[in-house]
Amino acid sequence: MHARRPTTPRRPTMPSVKIVEVARVALPAAALDPPPQLLCLSALDAPWLAFPRLQRVFIFEDAHHPHPPPFASRVASLRASLAATLARFPPLAGTIVFLPDTGDAAIDCSGSGPGVRFLVAEADDADAARLAGDADHDVETFRRLVPLLDAAVLPAEALAVQATRLRGGVAVGVALHHAVVDGRSLWRFLEAWAAACRGDPTDTTAPSFDRTAVALPGGQELARSTLRKYMPDLPLLPQQSAVGPIFPRRTFAVTELQISRLKQRIADDQTRRAGASDVEPPSSFVAVAALSWASYIRSKHPVAISADHDVYVFCFVDCRGRRGFDPPVSESYFGSCLTGCLAKALARDLLADDGVAAAAVAVQKEVRRVAEDPLAMWDWMSLSSSLPLDRVLNMSGSPRFRAYEAADFGWGAPSRTELVSMENPGQVVLVAAKGGGVQASAVMHADHMDTFCSHFGNFLG
Repeated sequence: MHARRPTTPRRPTMPSVKIVEVARVALPAAALDPPPQLLCLSALDAPWLAFPRLQRVFIFEDAHHPHPPPFASRVASLRASLAATLARFPPLAGTIVFLPDTGDAAIDCSGSGPGVRFLVAEADDADAARLAGDADHDVETFRRLVPLLDAAVLPAEALAVQATRLRGGVAVGVALHHAVVDGRSLWRFLEAWAAACRGDPTDTTAPSFDRTAVALPGGQELARSTLRKYMPDLPLLPQQSAVGPIFPRRTFAVTELQISRLKQRIADDQTRRAGASDVEPPSSFVAVAALSWASYIRSKHPVAISADHDVYVFCFVDCRGRRGFDPPVSESYFGSCLTGCLAKALARDLLADDGVAAAAVAVQKEVRRVAEDPLAMWDWMSLSSSLPLDRVLNMSGSPRFRAYEAADFGWGAPSRTELVSMENPGQVVLVAAKGGGVQASAVMHADHMDTFCSHFGNFLG
């Protein structure tokens, strides 16, 4: 769901981020029992070889800790706890390899690789308080606080980490390969790593890495045909720009009270639209997705989107526990386990006074349909050739991802966390906000951001 747009002007200056050390964190020997194994990618993993980057940054301010540890101490704790955590999540210490004899791509969990790349950096002219406090993202700086994955050709690394000393704080940046983890798996790993760094007990439920548990019709041959379809030149992967153009990014913290009022307003408007009574308020995801979609359409009307245009919102739905899989995929499954969800509406309906309610109806309908038939849109990449991408809002993340609680490495919750690898206009990423509510981070074209923000904020009141 990506489309190229013209670049916007860059900031005149950017901070200096200096890499002072490149180390490796190896998979502990104790993790190699049972014997080494290869995990062949499923058909749900395979498309993500073309879109590998999951980059997230966490900003910690020293002012929010009574006795902030020295930077060297934090680095040592992060390394030691990462090694211990990799023992529970060995695919992240592995590499994605191509098996030419069978045509499979697989995660090599044998521990034979060099280990997870761990960068140590300094950026003394990057201020932690400013990075954490600005509603507008400092995209150049955020990009320099996360590592780039070595993923242009197989074998590709699954995880890389960067710890950066800031003025008045620390940044922890992670890059994970999307063929190895989805959002839910990412947060499970980060929560376990942070707990290990704090020295607290971790979730004892063993993660499941068995890709054959994703029982799609066609089995492993479907995974191979997906690889041939989208990555015909393996082990070479599709060309990607390591650093794309910069577009305005803005973050909104929607409080629990605002979420409650938003849900009720949507329910009230839906009641009036349908002439029914007692319409149940939508979920937090549906409510924020509907508001984001209506705001996006309003921001592009009438110059880029007319009232008679069909418009769309695309999101991913977690397949764990869903019917349609026999047997259902376990809730403990660790990997990419996502299917597509595409809602469609007429732009004039979303531009109406009750347009957010109309958007919510369309999103609710499709989320329910996917719950009944999650396999209908498993091949979501095929949509990119048939949809007018400049009329599609791309939603990702979930209000259920406890982004701040999960990332307390022993220095308190981060002041801010953002998905750095959100590059394309018309994208909104959700996580649980610090202290409750929902954090919504948006990327829009410069011509549309102000109108998007105005409608989004004014609707919340």
